[in-house]
Amino acid sequence: MSGLRMIYLALAVWGAVHPMVWFVTFWREEGWSLSALVSSWYVNAGSTGLVLDLTIAAVALTVWIVAETWVRRNWLALVAVPATFCIGVSCGLPLYLFLRTRPVAIQP
Repeated sequence: MSGLRMIYLALAVWGAVHPMVWFVTFWREEGWSLSALVSSWYVNAGSTGLVLDLTIAAVALTVWIVAETWVRRNWLALVAVPATFCIGVSCGLPLYLFLRTRPVAIQP
């Protein structure tokens, strides 16, 4: 595995683990409510702007993943879509880059 792929994989793992630490901390303090977590994202203009920014980035990433998967036929890369929306862009983007840069068998 190339050094660049290892960096992408490390960033995907970090992008999955680090945000989850904060989410679990929130749930331990406030109770295990997804709606409470989502409500907290809109407590002020700054956090609302950040949520909208990340949502637009997630949608753009999803369009890119689907478009490239369709052309490249790299169906495994589609796992980055649920990773993006269930974990976050911080996991979905490096995961997609990791999957996209894998060696592809040349078809005759």
